[in-house]
Amino acid sequence: MDNHAFVLNFTLPGREDNPEQYLDALYNAGCDDAAIGVGQFGMIGLDFTRAAASAEDALRSAVADVLAAIPGASLAQAGPDLVGLTEMAEIFGFTRQNMRKYATGQSSAPEAFPPPVVLGDPSLWHLAEIVAWLRLNTNLRPPAGILNVSKVTAKMNFEVEQERLKRILAFSA
Repeated sequence: MDNHAFVLNFTLPGREDNPEQYLDALYNAGCDDAAIGVGQFGMIGLDFTRAAASAEDALRSAVADVLAAIPGASLAQAGPDLVGLTEMAEIFGFTRQNMRKYATGQSSAPEAFPPPVVLGDPSLWHLAEIVAWLRLNTNLRPPAGILNVSKVTAKMNFEVEQERLKRILAFSA
């Protein structure tokens, strides 16, 4: 079994719920492998390092444990997924300027850097896409396991967005 590091953010059943009221339930449900963030009423964040046979198993079991501890909660976002240049540089262990060279095409990489998913300040990319690009176009080897975890978090975030889209489309009917 490998350790998989990831973050899960949930909305709580009540917008005004104090997340601290769920700490014991989370521990008892098996989330003793997470640091829990309780900074905003109505939301809770968990920073996991979970041992499992696969990244998918680690993330899915963590979500199930949180939902068992907090009935009515819903997954808002999983990470690492959307990242800016600074976060990429930190993950890969080099400077932001070096990461920017790749992103702006100032490197000798054979393929163009993937376009951002979100254009803005900052622009954001799916981490899984960047990890795959680095492996194919450079000699850099991102940390072990980051590709698998980031692929699963991207997939989970797409699932969350699909549910949001269903709600949006229901309102326009």
